Amino acid sequence: MQTISSRIDVLRQKMDAKGIMATIIPSTDPHASEYVADYWKERQWISGFTGSAGTVVVTNNKAGLWTDSRYFLQAGLQLEGSGIDLFKDGLPDTPSITAWLGEVLPAGSRVGINPLVFSVSAVENLQSELAETGLVLSTDVDFIKTMWTDRPALPDAPVDIYPLEYAGKSAKDKIADIRTILEKKGADSYLFTGLDEIAWIFNIRCSDVEYNPVVIAFGAIDKQKATLFVSPQKISHNVAALLADEGIEVAPYNAVFDYIATLHVHSKVLLDKGKTNFALYQDIPSHCTVVGIQSPIFYAKSIKNAVELAGTRNAMVRDGVALTRFFMWLEANVPSGTLTELSIAEQLCKFRAEQALFKGESFGTIAGYKDHGAIVHYSATAESNATLQPEGLLLLDSGGQYLDGTTDITRTVALGPVTTEEKTDFTLVLKGHIALGKAKFPQGTRGSQLDILARNSLWQRGWNYGHGTGHGVGHFLCVHEGPQSIRMDENATQLVPGMIISNEPGMYRAGKHGIRSENLVTVVEAEKTEFGQFYAFETLTLCPFDTSVLDLSLLTAEEKTWINHYHQTVYERISPLLNDEEKAWLKKKCAAI
Repeated sequence: MQTISSRIDVLRQKMDAKGIMATIIPSTDPHASEYVADYWKERQWISGFTGSAGTVVVTNNKAGLWTDSRYFLQAGLQLEGSGIDLFKDGLPDTPSITAWLGEVLPAGSRVGINPLVFSVSAVENLQSELAETGLVLSTDVDFIKTMWTDRPALPDAPVDIYPLEYAGKSAKDKIADIRTILEKKGADSYLFTGLDEIAWIFNIRCSDVEYNPVVIAFGAIDKQKATLFVSPQKISHNVAALLADEGIEVAPYNAVFDYIATLHVHSKVLLDKGKTNFALYQDIPSHCTVVGIQSPIFYAKSIKNAVELAGTRNAMVRDGVALTRFFMWLEANVPSGTLTELSIAEQLCKFRAEQALFKGESFGTIAGYKDHGAIVHYSATAESNATLQPEGLLLLDSGGQYLDGTTDITRTVALGPVTTEEKTDFTLVLKGHIALGKAKFPQGTRGSQLDILARNSLWQRGWNYGHGTGHGVGHFLCVHEGPQSIRMDENATQLVPGMIISNEPGMYRAGKHGIRSENLVTVVEAEKTEFGQFYAFETLTLCPFDTSVLDLSLLTAEEKTWINHYHQTVYERISPLLNDEEKAWLKKKCAAI
């Protein structure tokens, strides 16, 4: 880890030269993205930690990484010898970044950040919290820019128009919806930076970020025009013409700062402070009025239209075919002792690639055998790559990007004999999955109100899992999207028909095994009674659970009925696309319990 240590030494020298006592380096980019292009992986470069979430803080003599429970084990391994301490975010004894800085720095110390990679809300919170500890935030430092000499270039992949037959609504109509919001709020323009929002509202797709078909760009909509700020070489003449037909102008990526500078006097600008980077915000002229709102695109995008839902259902059928063929292949080849975590992930991708409209994986496959399954976001490397044996559990979390939909599924399967403990854990997790999957709830319900359904069977034994139960999923876009979620944390977003969300309780025993059972569901109308409108979940994912790992004595008759009905649906939807051998295998896996 000498390379990491030397980088931190150089960073400290640069900090000292500018009178900065601490630097905070997040995982984000100028677009508040969860997954970022290689160009923006500053936190990974300075620390060596490759997880998708985490923040590094460096002072003149200390360094720490804050990350959540998904990455505790991974971060502990990757930080060894780096001089960076692991802070397990979310645990009662773990101080916040600002509290820790208040303890280790003298009053009046300056803490530096790069304003491009912090949202307005993040900066405002930092300023307030640091002020309470007697520290000062400096929003004008970018040390990594001069240090990272072999930094990857910004992506230059071409932008494609996303066809209306898959989008279900034209860009022109989506833009008109935003202008209606501008009118209602008496505003002149809306500035937005989220890459998935830009892709959705302008009906474009690209490959600038691994697994996410988005383009690095900014967007603005005002009463007269809609502008896509993007590197010019990414836009062909044909694409430019099609965008123009939808009323969209194209300008260079950094011209968004020129756009801001020329906003007329008394302009009222709408933006999402949780997504807009502070560098853009502080460049807005003082003669403008800025109004912070939750992005209307963010919310509209989460509610899939009929075409998007139909496409997702079709994508699930093809994904189910690929998964059937994969698990059939896995079962036949595990006894050979030649399969590894990396090789099965590669083979699964090959099966998906045989399906129509496949455009790539929706995230890096998590194939965790035995104790590796307990590392929630485990990523196999050449060093950790385990060989599969005909025993124990395999956790496989994977997904595909199809032109008509995005998939995300986790199955935990037995590769041979399993222990009583593994059966108990598996069954309790599936009980939670079923309880959430068959929930009926009144209009106005939030995900946090349903989360206990997935955890209750575990809680009754004093067990739990550290991650959320459900995240939103995009439509041929990001596999993680909001604003909807199902988790213990409060989220004011109500679940409404058209939202797609995951149902993925889990159970993890460090050094032993990990279990997660995940389907994607969509909110649908259930019934209307004298007490109001009720909603329910329609399960979209089509793949059997491994019933050989179930302890049937722990299941109620109603839970067994749910499993049998789900497996019947899986077989009916998928089997017409299989050959006779595949049908026989699937029929056996979907047999009633």
